Amino acid sequence: MTKIAALSLAAALSLLSVVAVAQSETKDTCPCAQLAKARIPQATITAAECIPAGTFTPSGSAQPIADLPAFCRVTAVLQPSPDSHIRIELWLPETGWNERFLGTGTGGGAGYINYASLATGLRKGFATANTDMGTSPGANELTGHPEKWTDFGHRATHEMTVAGKALTKIYYQKAARMAYFSGCSTGGQQALMESQRYPNDYDGILAGAPANNRTHLHTGFVWILRATNDLPSSTLPKQKLDLITRAVLSACAGKDGGAPGDHFLTNPAACHFNPETLPLCPDGTDDSTCLTKSQITALKKIWAGPVNPRTGERIYTPIPLGSENVAAGIDMQQNPTQAPNALFYQYKWAFGKDFDFKTFDFDHDQDRLDSLLGPVLNANSTDLSAFRNHGSKLLMYSGTADPLVPYQDALSYYERVVGIQGGLQHTLDFFRFYLIPGMGHCSGGPGLNDGGDMLGALIKWKEEGIVPQQLTGTAYESGDVKKGVRFRRPVYPYPLLPAYKAGNESIPESYEGVARPTPRVKEPAVRYLK
Repeated sequence: MTKIAALSLAAALSLLSVVAVAQSETKDTCPCAQLAKARIPQATITAAECIPAGTFTPSGSAQPIADLPAFCRVTAVLQPSPDSHIRIELWLPETGWNERFLGTGTGGGAGYINYASLATGLRKGFATANTDMGTSPGANELTGHPEKWTDFGHRATHEMTVAGKALTKIYYQKAARMAYFSGCSTGGQQALMESQRYPNDYDGILAGAPANNRTHLHTGFVWILRATNDLPSSTLPKQKLDLITRAVLSACAGKDGGAPGDHFLTNPAACHFNPETLPLCPDGTDDSTCLTKSQITALKKIWAGPVNPRTGERIYTPIPLGSENVAAGIDMQQNPTQAPNALFYQYKWAFGKDFDFKTFDFDHDQDRLDSLLGPVLNANSTDLSAFRNHGSKLLMYSGTADPLVPYQDALSYYERVVGIQGGLQHTLDFFRFYLIPGMGHCSGGPGLNDGGDMLGALIKWKEEGIVPQQLTGTAYESGDVKKGVRFRRPVYPYPLLPAYKAGNESIPESYEGVARPTPRVKEPAVRYLK
């Protein structure tokens, strides 16, 4: 070896040494990396990494997430049972932590991490956690795995909470001073499960459009699919759904407490619409301006909702009037190539992966489904005494134009809680329910697209004693925040709804809170509330 070559090799080795030291120092300056060594019961930490401020694209995701502060990202797998495989992620702000822990929910059959919720919580300064609820790669694949059913029903959310709080405490070297949960749809089920089964997990819970009456909610999906597919020519094309909704709104909008110019219903229970008044197609014809006899029959069944054919008992509430053409409603639920894959996973758990909706018996098969899955999936307990005694607060909300998880079920649940608590005032002390006029499933819809800053209101209620009364919801152009505001309207806790007084229909000052009219919603029979 020449002298020059020897010097070059020495220089190269020296440079490599410097790089290695620099890499080691960089790694050491990332306090998040230390969480990889954390010992959490029944948990395996799979990654702990510092993510710089800016845009982050999670592995396996094609959607980059922009405008994020620098944070510590922790991923883990939890295994409370030998057959469990619960994925969680925890995002911890590198600076500006608000000293609160935020558990967040997901949707549908889960099986994925809800990165949008993680990003929202992180931007607001929360240590934010989310879980796939143990159903990856998909809920349809869990036939024969009862432990995973339990994980989905309630256990995954609790285990995420316990592990997330522990890791938060290790990272910041102090515990979060408050813990909150926020979720909608399946996230609403998670929220109510937490309040009922694990009342000490959270100081405040925000439950949106809760899918808590799970085994009966999904029977509503089977009912709609059967109503529109059992008889030939019963399916309702989008143009006819638009026709139906226009007719309902023409008859009832603005007469249920809302404004004269509303294109949605504030109180669908006050609308009494006769389907026989819809234009009937002459025999042998079918176009977008009328409904065939088969379609009228299907619509009547949909509006009646699922019932036990032997006893006549109501299994679940129907979709609300005025929501027929709203996203995730009849158009999707009547589609035999779309609805079963998206909505029938629990039937595959109970009846096998080859479950055929066309043979479902709304009497005996429903009993079998309830017996097997009701105890782990349904969050129908009205005993919230432990949650109340813990000093925790609960806000629940639902849209009056939600065709996927009808608001009537949440309203029925709230009224049952009021009965157990000994009256409305005792309930309002810790649990309040908001009906959002014209909102679809969790957001969107033809009316208000949100109920205002409900999480902020929950935090002020718990931490400052500011009782949430009137909030302000917003409707955006095309339902898109970026396109500007269409109108704003106040929303109130049950039993109040916004009633139009006079003046500009687009501003909150033109409304006042008035107790809803007396018509009761269609609620399930007692046997289907377990």
